Amino acid sequence: MSKVLPPPTPDDVIPLTRENISSGRIRDWIAKYDGTFKPLSDEELHSTRAAMFPPSGKPDGSVWLFGYGSLIWNPAFEYAEKRPATVYGLHRRFCLQTYLGRGSHERPGLVLALDRGGCCRGVVFRIAPEHVDSELDIVWRREMITHSYRPTWMTAATPQGPVRAIGFVINRAHPRYTGALPEETVAETIAHAAGFLGPCCDYLFNTVEHLDELGMPDAGLTRLAKRVREIRAADGA
Repeated sequence: MSKVLPPPTPDDVIPLTRENISSGRIRDWIAKYDGTFKPLSDEELHSTRAAMFPPSGKPDGSVWLFGYGSLIWNPAFEYAEKRPATVYGLHRRFCLQTYLGRGSHERPGLVLALDRGGCCRGVVFRIAPEHVDSELDIVWRREMITHSYRPTWMTAATPQGPVRAIGFVINRAHPRYTGALPEETVAETIAHAAGFLGPCCDYLFNTVEHLDELGMPDAGLTRLAKRVREIRAADGA
């Protein structure tokens, strides 16, 4: 019999920190909330990371990462440099269901992923050569906890010129990929969902706030955040 626990209470919320990621606490909570949801093993995490750097399996020098959602406002890894950046051919979309971090089995939440088409403005982070092993381990344990994302090399345009960066693109074959949902469905979902990482709406609000601070507002996310606040106000939240 699979193990499914009720939605977390406010006392159950744990922060997405470097320590909670590297210690395995996040993976432990996934096992606690859904015994059938199996995270990638350490061996699988290592092999998917090594596959990004053929033939040796290890990077030669600095590595750039593209952030488009929570990595912008809570990277949880150490970096040497940060730049505003744009990638083309991909856009951010709330298209990945979460029954754990920002939702529950009773009220699944949604988180962002890069999906096909358009463009996306975000941030690239440069990890220095001497910290690549430790910091990529943190990133992989956070983003590749399951096969919901595909780590992908992409060209990110920055004010100082293009850089080759790793970004995390939605795995369209994953059972939690939703495709393009109606905006009202997305708003209702985000307004009401919460998980052990906190309310789903906080994820959206933080992303909008930090994109605004960076001078790269996302009109679609801003409109969505406005609607989520309206729904929550009507519910007395």
